[in-house]
Amino acid sequence: MPFQSSAAPNTPILISPTFTGGPARGLCTDCGLSRSSNPKRCGQACQFIQPDYARLEQAVHGRQRDVATPDELFFGPHQRMLRARLAAPSPGAQWTGITTRLAERLLETGAVDAVLTMAPDANDKWRPKPVIVTRAEGMAQCRGMRMGYAPLLALLEPALALGFRRLAVIGIPCQIYALRAVEEEFKRELDLEQLYVIGTPCSDNTTTERFHEFLALLGEDQGEDPDDVTYLEFRADYHVELRYKDGRTKAIPFLQLPLSKLPADFFPLTCRTCVDYTNVLADITVGYMGGEGEQWLLVRNDRGQALLDLLGDEVVTSEPGSAGKRAGAVKGFIKNVELAAGGLPLRKMPNWLRPIVGWLMPRVGPRGLEFARARIDMKAAETIIHLRREMPGKIKNMVPLHVWHLVAPYGMEPTDAEKPADR
Repeated sequence: MPFQSSAAPNTPILISPTFTGGPARGLCTDCGLSRSSNPKRCGQACQFIQPDYARLEQAVHGRQRDVATPDELFFGPHQRMLRARLAAPSPGAQWTGITTRLAERLLETGAVDAVLTMAPDANDKWRPKPVIVTRAEGMAQCRGMRMGYAPLLALLEPALALGFRRLAVIGIPCQIYALRAVEEEFKRELDLEQLYVIGTPCSDNTTTERFHEFLALLGEDQGEDPDDVTYLEFRADYHVELRYKDGRTKAIPFLQLPLSKLPADFFPLTCRTCVDYTNVLADITVGYMGGEGEQWLLVRNDRGQALLDLLGDEVVTSEPGSAGKRAGAVKGFIKNVELAAGGLPLRKMPNWLRPIVGWLMPRVGPRGLEFARARIDMKAAETIIHLRREMPGKIKNMVPLHVWHLVAPYGMEPTDAEKPADR
């Protein structure tokens, strides 16, 4: 796939426009379309109104997911799955830096004129700020995890107005679904020539303010100043990893997190009813769930393979593994979600038992791809339980058919009123 550059050599590294407007609906993650010149685009493009994954999978990948193929049912259309790491990890990267390096290579080779992604806000390192990156060295400022909502797609029109016709977008599923829904319009009417999409998995986001509350609770439990935390990651080994300014690290078992102290609505309904954990409309998904301590790549189409090829020998890959059984963990999760009555699904066990179970889970619980399948099952069941409780009228339009395939082994079936709408 030939790449040529048309970006002006002296354009800024980071451009961050000032946005006006904002989300006008309650069930909204502020992807940015409501801030565009035509806010009505939301009605056709929102994942939380009437998503049509089958149509968009066909448009993006040339085919829909094959629900008879187990891993396509769980993870969406893909050509291959890999465990991966950069041979030389990037300084300050969340894992080894594959996502950032892909974007750097796109800019270095001239495949794109600009990358739309997130950087930390100048006043809050945890708050995501949408930026347009036009030179590879600018991507270093975008490494690491942010927590909160930010209108990434509000950058589309400003980027095109600046003359950038070939774009890459790094985003989470609700952003990428909306992007794909308007892609043809932007190509037809606004001269978008080329689009590469690097997706990261996501299921549980919250506001930046709420995330600071969580950090404060962690600080109380650990006897640490939350302002000293420089890095936080939920890992596939059932631990949260914290890094501190002085170089120390801590790994806290999930079961010892202060979740019981969080408000019931810590995660908004959008994130409790998201059916696209693995970002199925990306060209390549870069996550960790199936990576067993490394990153997990889902190469979904030829563009995704072209992206991976850009890394060459910089990336070390292997086949993902799978171990353990998910059924018991998923059934326990479903029971806890039902008992939580809309709040966080908390495990009820005595404090003395938590360290023991926390030690056992990464050794006998689902690992690798089975861990990823477990999380997909959990998200599917959680979606249905929360919608039935809070917005039952939306189930018919919001829950795709493949989600019902996922929850069927756990005794969950749609009522006549819940069966997916005919597209």
